[in-house]
Amino acid sequence: MLKKTLSLAAIAVTLFSCQKQESPVANEPISQDVLTAISKAGFSTEGVIREDGGYVVEGDIFINDDHLRTQPQWGTLTIAQTEQYRTTNLVSVNGSRKITVSISNKLPASYVDALDEAIARYNAENLTITMQRVSSGANINIVSGNGSYLASAGFPTSTGNPYNQIKVNARAIGNQPQSTVASILAHEMGHCIGFRHTDYMDRSYSCGGSATNEGASTVGAILIDGTPAGPDANSFMLACIGSGDNRPFNSNDKKALAFLY
Repeated sequence: MLKKTLSLAAIAVTLFSCQKQESPVANEPISQDVLTAISKAGFSTEGVIREDGGYVVEGDIFINDDHLRTQPQWGTLTIAQTEQYRTTNLVSVNGSRKITVSISNKLPASYVDALDEAIARYNAENLTITMQRVSSGANINIVSGNGSYLASAGFPTSTGNPYNQIKVNARAIGNQPQSTVASILAHEMGHCIGFRHTDYMDRSYSCGGSATNEGASTVGAILIDGTPAGPDANSFMLACIGSGDNRPFNSNDKKALAFLY
């Protein structure tokens, strides 16, 4: 949850949802046909930003034009009253799979340690996927981005591969502790392997502002047995994060990860 003591200026740089890619096409008007396609895919149509090859929705999620043209269906994993969502496309795993991650040297050197912490969080769960940092040729490349967003990523491909790029804006993140940067990277890595925002049904839960409920798209929701009936305030996949916050996987995140991988 956002810290209530943060000033408006601070809030502007401490939300996953503050995505503003500085691009020649960023200010293009969004047609109603595109907004309808985005809504049918189960995404919020508030604050949609045009980027080369697609659109950024819900603050940090990139959808390419092909996805909108084919209008894929999106599945869900429901946890408590705030839901943990997944996409229909997941990373293909044949027994086990190693996902390699690299980080650009244009980002602060301290981000290497933050990435190692994020990777360690995943590997500690003994999943069928494991993460490994490499210097080049990675499945997921963390690169430097521009604008006022913190970070952005996409979803797995229809061929079963993780989304291959995470854009990180070190200037917008500012002077944050390693644990906060690790939480941001783990969040975007979560998108790359198929996770939606936990509070997609009501983004005001972590972001404030007006309540937004887009429904569960056209395929319903799958409840994970044994999860609590009340709200889940500490998920690593909440849409927004406060300055200095640390979000390691909570018990519901771990159940969702184990369910998928």
